[in-house]
Amino acid sequence: MPFFTIILYLCRQNRMIMQESKEISDYKKNLRGSILETAMHAFAKKGIRAVKMDDVAAALGISKRTLYEIFETKELLLSEGIRKYYAERQDCYRRVTQQCKNVMEVLVAIYRIKVDEFRKTNPQFYADMDKYPKVARFLNQQNQQTHKDMLKFMERGIYEGYFRDDVNYELAWLLFDALGKYVMVNQLYRQYTIEEIFQNLVFVTMRGLCTEKGIKALDHIV
Repeated sequence: MPFFTIILYLCRQNRMIMQESKEISDYKKNLRGSILETAMHAFAKKGIRAVKMDDVAAALGISKRTLYEIFETKELLLSEGIRKYYAERQDCYRRVTQQCKNVMEVLVAIYRIKVDEFRKTNPQFYADMDKYPKVARFLNQQNQQTHKDMLKFMERGIYEGYFRDDVNYELAWLLFDALGKYVMVNQLYRQYTIEEIFQNLVFVTMRGLCTEKGIKALDHIV
């Protein structure tokens, strides 16, 4: 076989291999997204521990082997799903914040998003997350960031005249966080609706932090 012909043959083979590799890569990328979406939907509906990897594979019509080739463990699948969710939620909050005129509008808008989110999610989902170390560490990091963001939010509210300037907001945050954990540990969501819990946890607390201007704005918006 002439040398030039060999070169052409090898080039064609290389292009075929690259094309095949790209198709496999695209397939796995799309499948990865489908796995995350399907798994997170099932976790939110039934709770994390109630959903097996077999269930996820069956829902997608793929083999368990294929699923494990993409996600080696259920914890890795959950961890990536949680990270993706938090990234999307932050984008959502940024868009909402840009449309709001002041901190009170931001507060109510995010409150409504959270209530809707909790209403669609099995409370067991939140209780199960702490059972997975990688997820628990990530959630702890997010909680620390939320702490910093909240303090900045309160500073903005003070500047705008809606929040009092004589409150220890560092302590207020710790107390608010403790209340949230109490709700989860004692499973109050089994006795009360999400709306009742949020209404009393968020708005009763926030009224105590508001100036007269803030209270009027809160009552008007709600």
